[in-house]
Amino acid sequence: MSETEGTIVELADLLRHPEDLDKISFLKSEFTRKKAAIDGQLKIGLKDQLEVTQSGMSSISDGQRTVNQIKEEMMKIDKLCAEAQNMIRDFPDINLVSQVHRNFTQVEAMKANIESFDGRLKDLEQLLREDDQDMENQPNLLNIHHGLTQLRDIRDDAMDQIKRASDTSLESHLQDYFTRLDDVIEWFDDHVGTACMNLIPLVQADNKGIIVRLALIIEEEEKSDKKVQALQDAQREHKDLASRFKSMTSGPKQLRGYKEKFLKAIEFYAQPQFDQAEERFLEEPDKLANIMKWYFNDLYVVKVGMANLMPKKWRIFKTYTDIYHRMMHDWLIKHIDNPELSPPHMLSIIDWSEKYYSKMTKLGWDMSALQPHVLDTREAELIREYRQLIVKSVDEWMDRMFSVDKKSFTSRAPDSLDTDAHGYFRTKTLGDMWRMLKEQTVVAGSSNRTDVAEGVFDAMFRALKSRQNMWQNMIDAESQKYKQPPHDSGEGLQVFQDWLVAIANDQIACIDDNEDSEQLGYLTRFHRDLSPLVSPSYLSRTAAPSLDALRDGFVDLGTHCITTFVSLIFTIDFRSTVSDFFTPKWHQEYAMKRITTTFDDYVADYCKVLHHSLLDILIEELADELLVHYLSAVRNKGAKFRRSDPFTEKFKDDVLTAFEFFQHLNAKPELAGLVTVDFAVIKQKWRVVDKMVRLLEADKAGVVSVYEDFKREYPDLQMGWVEAVLRARDDFDRAMLNGVKAKAGEMYVERGVETIMSKVK
Repeated sequence: MSETEGTIVELADLLRHPEDLDKISFLKSEFTRKKAAIDGQLKIGLKDQLEVTQSGMSSISDGQRTVNQIKEEMMKIDKLCAEAQNMIRDFPDINLVSQVHRNFTQVEAMKANIESFDGRLKDLEQLLREDDQDMENQPNLLNIHHGLTQLRDIRDDAMDQIKRASDTSLESHLQDYFTRLDDVIEWFDDHVGTACMNLIPLVQADNKGIIVRLALIIEEEEKSDKKVQALQDAQREHKDLASRFKSMTSGPKQLRGYKEKFLKAIEFYAQPQFDQAEERFLEEPDKLANIMKWYFNDLYVVKVGMANLMPKKWRIFKTYTDIYHRMMHDWLIKHIDNPELSPPHMLSIIDWSEKYYSKMTKLGWDMSALQPHVLDTREAELIREYRQLIVKSVDEWMDRMFSVDKKSFTSRAPDSLDTDAHGYFRTKTLGDMWRMLKEQTVVAGSSNRTDVAEGVFDAMFRALKSRQNMWQNMIDAESQKYKQPPHDSGEGLQVFQDWLVAIANDQIACIDDNEDSEQLGYLTRFHRDLSPLVSPSYLSRTAAPSLDALRDGFVDLGTHCITTFVSLIFTIDFRSTVSDFFTPKWHQEYAMKRITTTFDDYVADYCKVLHHSLLDILIEELADELLVHYLSAVRNKGAKFRRSDPFTEKFKDDVLTAFEFFQHLNAKPELAGLVTVDFAVIKQKWRVVDKMVRLLEADKAGVVSVYEDFKREYPDLQMGWVEAVLRARDDFDRAMLNGVKAKAGEMYVERGVETIMSKVK
């Protein structure tokens, strides 16, 4: 798969639904943030790499200059030697005598060494036997090493001389003679290896002596190996010149590799502990942090107890950390790449990464210093895959449930609604939806990772908000049908209104918290479930605003259902009644009484199936909607107010009829204790009718003054409606309207709280 195709697939996973387009800006900012973080890491890495490269190049240049200087000096020395030979008379004879004397001295020294070799070897064997009895201290370790080093040098010199001699027939006999030395060296190496394999226990036992002795031995061997390596390099590059200098042909001849064995011993010590950890991890994946305590304990012991016992140039704490970190990386990657690894084990490993680096930070290591990344930076990919499974499940459940709701809602299927314990209408899928969210919350919480849980909750917030929007859009689409034929006759209106009540009740069930009875709404229980699973920052910055937005959304959707319910009453039931207001027919009939009687029927029918908190909203909406339609009726065809007609009395009769209904709702037996609407609030809103009457009955000269008072009390009073009222006067003229408009242009009224006049166009 190409890179472009891979990107398309990832985008398809992220943007599966049309509403997911709303999160493009979030995704863009998230990817921008991640890109900036990666760019920052790359810059730091590049800077460090450049510094290392420049340092390396400088070292190479310095080394090359040093090598060239040495080469030049050696050539000068060789030249001076050649010149000196010509300057001294009889130099060849003197040189020959000197060589004979030197060879004789070497033969004497070699003879003495060979003769004492066996005795010295026996002494070392005795020291090794003594140390065998005290392996925790090995007090003779330094003496043994010193003696073995001398015997090794004797053997190496002897073997080198026999190889350079013209007669090599004694080489095999010499090798046999030195065979016991190899056995003693192996014995010594076992002692050194035992000490290396028990360094951490020795530090914990505060046995510093053997650690120091071991460090001195390995440091000395490291120096010896460097010298041998340098000699081998010099002999390889300048063989002829090097053979002429005694200092370059004496001493150790082979690399012994004690430092490398020491480093390998660190790995050998840790490996059995990794093996034991693996057995426990496969049985108890959730205990990985406890299983790996030994890892950090070892490093802490090295940092606190071993670092000051080893040569500083070794940087022993970093050495241990690098080896342990590489082994941890290999151990984790082996499990991740195992196709049979179970999800609990995978989640435990993913969770381990953050804990690992946190503990390493406490030990003094920055994440950038630990290379490679312990999971090869694959945790984001693994987390995303696991999290996406939960998100996909949530989305599929929400889609299926809303499809069921939509089918039942649009078809008005019989028995598609339910009732709760209080007898309130409810939809059938709300409880199932919250149970599903509860189950997926448990699944996300089982990961023990806040980032997994937070990603799932982000998806849940989006799904719940999307559900609110889809319900509102579907309600608007269905209610619009009743304003057009053939539904404008009111066919199927009651079932639709039942659905509106059920949907509104659902919203209250989501947020209704009754602390006295300990009955909490779905949203509060959801909040309690998610709180312990996310980080404090997510809870305050994301969860809290999202929950508040959802709570507001539930309130808004519930209110929207009631508003739509009331709007349909006026659209279907009162279409002809409202159109008669302020026409000649208005003076002769009791339209307001018919309206309040219809209100009474609706309230009686729905007071037992509508949540009591929504009943107050229903009554307030009835009062507001009636007032708005009443005031807007001034635009009715044929609306006219004649000075000779007692229209003020008719206004008063209508208002008193409306007040009679709203004021005595609490007195009805079926509404006792259910209605808490403050009648004074309704009465205050209806005072605007008096302002309208004053506009109608004022003489022409006083109209402007009445308008000014009206405008100051109702800043959102709209000129279009005022003009309609003035035109309904039988004495209307253009000068009256011009005067009002002029006054409106002069006035400045600061707009405060929105009044009922904002709804009157």
